Amino acid sequence: MSILTIKGLTHVYDNRVLFDNADLTVNNGEHIGVVGLNGAGKSTFMNIISGRLSQDAGEIKWLSGVRFGYLDQHAEIDRSLTVMQYLQGSFTHLYELNGRLEKLYEQMGSVSDADELDKLISRSSRMQEELDRSEFYDLDSKIKKVAGGLGVASLGYDTPIFRLSGGQRAKLMLAKLLLEDLDVMLLDEPTNFLDLEHIEWLRKFLDGYKGTFILVSHDTVFLNAVCKIIINIENGQIRKYWGNYDEYLAQHEQNAKQYADSYERQQREIKRMEEYIARNKARAATAGMANSRKKMLDRIEVMQKPVSVEKPTFSFPYTLLVTKHLLDVEGLEVGYDGKAVLPPVSFTLSSTTKLWVRGTNGIGKTTLLKTLVGKLKAVNGTFRYNPNVKTNYIEQDLVFRSPSMNAIAFMNETYPRMSQKDIRNALAGVGIKKELATKAVGSLSGGEQVKIKLCALMQRQSNLLILDEPTNHLDVNAKEALFEALDAYEGAVILVSHEPLYAEKLCDEVFDAETIK
Repeated sequence: MSILTIKGLTHVYDNRVLFDNADLTVNNGEHIGVVGLNGAGKSTFMNIISGRLSQDAGEIKWLSGVRFGYLDQHAEIDRSLTVMQYLQGSFTHLYELNGRLEKLYEQMGSVSDADELDKLISRSSRMQEELDRSEFYDLDSKIKKVAGGLGVASLGYDTPIFRLSGGQRAKLMLAKLLLEDLDVMLLDEPTNFLDLEHIEWLRKFLDGYKGTFILVSHDTVFLNAVCKIIINIENGQIRKYWGNYDEYLAQHEQNAKQYADSYERQQREIKRMEEYIARNKARAATAGMANSRKKMLDRIEVMQKPVSVEKPTFSFPYTLLVTKHLLDVEGLEVGYDGKAVLPPVSFTLSSTTKLWVRGTNGIGKTTLLKTLVGKLKAVNGTFRYNPNVKTNYIEQDLVFRSPSMNAIAFMNETYPRMSQKDIRNALAGVGIKKELATKAVGSLSGGEQVKIKLCALMQRQSNLLILDEPTNHLDVNAKEALFEALDAYEGAVILVSHEPLYAEKLCDEVFDAETIK
């Protein structure tokens, strides 16, 4: 049964045609992954079908009565609530019903009229049946099961939301959405702020989910595990593929080849007809045939040129460090306002080590990195770099001075001596070409913003890269290109990543924040 029908979807965002008369049908119970290159329109698609953004043309029609919810990691929530109060908001109607029932019981105690009392008893029975049917008295247990599975429980149920980090709030919003027992869940990058254990819990939850979900993710391992259908957004169209991500890749490659062959055949035929028309239109004897051929040519529905996917190029210039000894960390305590979030940390780093820093979200990995680059003051302990160490750092949060500034302005501010030509060439190399370079960064996709940050890193020599979740938001091609650049980098790397296959393949040592005593 179809629960969502999209017909003729057309949408232009910031002068970019994201959807051009696109169609799609979603059926009940389908587990769908949404893929596409950075900037293709994945998040815009989710915003349109969730009703948060109006399309320019076309029809978006949900089946009447379908309940859906959208995970928007940037949504504003009431930060005065505690973690438990926010999660209980998934069942507000039941808590309100229970409150009315308790008031009804109080009212019954003061009623002496038998008929009136019978009416109140009958009404309270119906309310009690509704609460029992909804398993109201097991709600706290249900909440704690989901909260525990996603790592929300460790935040503390009485903790006010304003004390949580952005990543912790994202996990909290995901937990609330899972608790709401919806017909359809719309999930935009749900694994971005989850650690390995909680990604696995979410995988099992989604695998057994009886409803429909549509999720955007660049984590191909996760897509393979939970999705039975892949939707690809490309060249203004939405195409549906049956199978997991690996099966989609095989089908997409075959379809792309067939399309390219058909496009080339059509182009050759168009060229042949145009040459015929040009040769014969001026001669009286053949002008009629040329005119007839011209009408045939005008009726041809010309295929769009196949999308040319250019892999971005990353390269991090290395400056030689003669010694092998790069960094000593001894009893380092990191945290905020003089309060440590981790036990004392100690490790050494050589000049060629690629170190994966892993551990559950919120444990303090980002805090450790910010301390090592001088953005936070150490609570206690020491860390000492070799005097000749030159570090480059990319933080997890995509923060620019102003969302209205463009990539060229950002690069100008960061490197005032770079010429406009060099800036444009550097941005083009990472995939920020032509008009993208002049658009406000706030209007770009997360992946495009990451590429701008990486482009800035590439202009500075270093012998140590400190990278906090650099693959978040990057599409598959960009992640592969970044891996190749980091693998070829001659210096040391400290990497925080929630993608184990990526980190294990790249790094030769692991620092597990969970095992610190």
